[in-house]
Amino acid sequence: MTEQTLWLGIGFLGQALFSARFVIQWLASERRRQSVIPHAFWWFSLAGGVTLLAYAVWRGDPVFVMGQGLGLVVYLRNLMLIRRHRHAATA
Repeated sequence: MTEQTLWLGIGFLGQALFSARFVIQWLASERRRQSVIPHAFWWFSLAGGVTLLAYAVWRGDPVFVMGQGLGLVVYLRNLMLIRRHRHAATA
């Protein structure tokens, strides 16, 4: 296996994780019969974003790096807000 093949696999894995979040969101919304964003959406966003960022860095694509890097801030912030809300609800 070449380095390029390995990185292509990482890129496709990142894209699969990132795309799975839409399926998760869609299924959760269908179950509740309203638009919802489950916690798993943010975890898959983070996992896919980190993986795609690694791939973008390997490719040396500054546009792709910036886009994924900024997205990670949003995903992490949403997970922090969820955690804070859960902590406040149990206190």
